[in-house]
Amino acid sequence: MFEVLMYDGGVYRSDELYEIIDDVGGVVLQKNRSSQMLTVVMSVPEEDRAAVEAVCRDIGGEVRSVPLAGTEIAVVGPTLGRHHMPHPICDIAEILRRYGAVTVVMGMARGRGKATSQISMTERCIIDEYDAAIFMMGNFKSCVETKAELMRDIHVPTLLVSGPHPEGVDDTCDAIVSGVGRKASRMRSPDERAKLDEIVDALERILKDKKRSLEEDPLYVQPADVKTLLESYEPINMCLRPAPMVIHLDGLRIKIPYAEHREYLENVEIYGRKLGEIADISPSKIDDSSIVVRIRTRSQVEDMDRKRGE
Repeated sequence: MFEVLMYDGGVYRSDELYEIIDDVGGVVLQKNRSSQMLTVVMSVPEEDRAAVEAVCRDIGGEVRSVPLAGTEIAVVGPTLGRHHMPHPICDIAEILRRYGAVTVVMGMARGRGKATSQISMTERCIIDEYDAAIFMMGNFKSCVETKAELMRDIHVPTLLVSGPHPEGVDDTCDAIVSGVGRKASRMRSPDERAKLDEIVDALERILKDKKRSLEEDPLYVQPADVKTLLESYEPINMCLRPAPMVIHLDGLRIKIPYAEHREYLENVEIYGRKLGEIADISPSKIDDSSIVVRIRTRSQVEDMDRKRGE
């Protein structure tokens, strides 16, 4: 079994960390550098965790388990306006990052107002690109109950976060966490920090169902294997955008233009197959400067091979 860990520390002697990860047969899932500080998310064999932790302590860093690693989560507010994009959204996004997730904060174009709030098909498609979505609705119960309809017909796991506990909306989302409404200050008190942990626990629970379905019908290749293969591709290696490749539970996001690199990606060989044969490669609905790769399951690849044979 592999375990996902996060290293927080300095850049100095980080080459020793990469060496131990490689020695134990692990994989670097994500790395972010800010000035002289470094964050590395890694997947290592469970039995080698002690050796990796020893190296991390020796080079002056900290290491901890990150149950949400390998996921990209959308944190959605009604709008980007001051009134509807409260501080808790930033706090929620930050606590998810501390547990290993890559987070994106977004606001809907017409989310303001109980009677006028809307979500477009394009916005639904954008949210469906992520592993899960957290919707934060506000402080007024009737408003939350009405706006809960915005989550309907979204195909990824959804978590509703609001001040009051809404009624009659259980069929619109996978889980609800109440007690976190709109407020003008950061969530710093012990009770508020406990509520953030509750959000993390709820998100982890709803993602388990998605992970369980992938265990029943495994992906043809693991996203981390595809990421490792593509790291040497020069446009990705030279990309200056934060986290040029982001791992998802069933694929990855690559932050290079689709039109220019589609042909190369489709013809990359992994385990004797072309990537285009075992994955759906499409432009992101956000813009054409990102590519979404959805890896097919073993049964899907076998079905396609059978149809070609016929």
